[in-house]
Amino acid sequence: MAPPPKKLHIKTFGCQMNSYDSERMAEALGPSGYALTSDMAEADLVILNTCHIREKAAEKVYSELGRVRAVKARRSSLGLDTKIAVAGCVAQAEGAAIVERARVVDLVVGPQSYHRLPELIAEAEGGRRGIVATEFPAEDKFAHLPERPVNRTRTSAFLTVQEGCDKFCTFCVVPYTRGAEFSRPVAAILAEALRLAGAGSRELTLLGQNVNAYHGLGPDGAPWSLAKLIKRLAQVPDIERLRYTTSHPRDMDDDLIQLHADEPKLMPYLHLPFQAGSDRILAAMNRKHTVRDYAELIGRIRKARPDIALSTDIIVGFPGETDADFEATLELVRATRFAQAFSFKYSARPGTPAADMAGQVPDAVARMRLLTLQALIDSHARAFVQGTIGRKLPVLFERKGRKPGQIAGRSPYHQPVHGDGPERLIGQIVEVDIVAGGPNSLTGVIKSGFAWREPRQAAG
Repeated sequence: MAPPPKKLHIKTFGCQMNSYDSERMAEALGPSGYALTSDMAEADLVILNTCHIREKAAEKVYSELGRVRAVKARRSSLGLDTKIAVAGCVAQAEGAAIVERARVVDLVVGPQSYHRLPELIAEAEGGRRGIVATEFPAEDKFAHLPERPVNRTRTSAFLTVQEGCDKFCTFCVVPYTRGAEFSRPVAAILAEALRLAGAGSRELTLLGQNVNAYHGLGPDGAPWSLAKLIKRLAQVPDIERLRYTTSHPRDMDDDLIQLHADEPKLMPYLHLPFQAGSDRILAAMNRKHTVRDYAELIGRIRKARPDIALSTDIIVGFPGETDADFEATLELVRATRFAQAFSFKYSARPGTPAADMAGQVPDAVARMRLLTLQALIDSHARAFVQGTIGRKLPVLFERKGRKPGQIAGRSPYHQPVHGDGPERLIGQIVEVDIVAGGPNSLTGVIKSGFAWREPRQAAG
């Protein structure tokens, strides 16, 4: 008789890449007898999959470890053992310091080593303490992970195609925690896409820290661009929608821009961070583009796909930022009118060049600038939402809604949409009349259950 499965609880911090990584960790541990649980209190193994991008990331991890320690103590009093692992970018950045500061941690594993989790957990279960695996191994971790299972239906799924970054923006830890740019081979990506489609996925979001720098080896023996990869993935049966994130302006080539005009399955949504609207600050950030470069690029993208919803990242209070620099950022935002934007106060990341720069902006000043910027962003986001009200949009329904009888999905522009409808429509693209919109979602009336192609008209 087989032993009962051990329980695995994973708490994920941060980006979509971490969400993908958490899924792959669970899949890697499945053959070792671990089954996922949403209840940490019953877990035999707890993994904190961490993010190092935002301020005080490490402190948040130690705070969470305090809660995990309490769970471990309660289970220990019942004669049960709980192993604790810290994974992800904080694990990579902090390394052995984590087990020195938090003795309760059994294992620290970086994002390039999580394919080794089964053997590392086995060592921890065998009594080894304070295991640290944060090297950048020479082998391709994806080649050592098990094939993704096809017994779970996920209407929308993430698919990592690229990792790492060679840009070395002065504020960013990604090159130090994720390593150099690496692109997965086309054949491996295609095989995973086929398995996801077989599991019920209808939409794939291609992930990478710098996804449009993708240059994976194709079946013809030559490097493929992201545009060529997307064209091939568009041929996968049952995949109806494709997205990609996050992009760098320097790697937005003509073929990829044109694909937004030519490929119906490529959704009209693009996340393209510019970070600052001042050339002086962009140079200090080592962004390798100017405000004019970015504005001209946006013009070319909108010429190819006039209805595209643009999203971006913006940092305020970068070292040396003056009132004039900040006003230049506001001017770029006014000119571009983003459908969505993620804005942050600059926070010094240990080990990055910007952390030691002169002219650190007082927190109170940065906070006021952030509030001003967010008010402008919100006004543009509301205007974009208003432009969708009264339109008929194809919505891919993904799950049950918050209310009985309601289902929820996303518009082509990545907006959450809620409407009354039967659960049988989950997994289908349905024509919906958009009747209302709020800051976080749209409300629609479902018109039919038939698949529908997006028109090439403006969003408002």
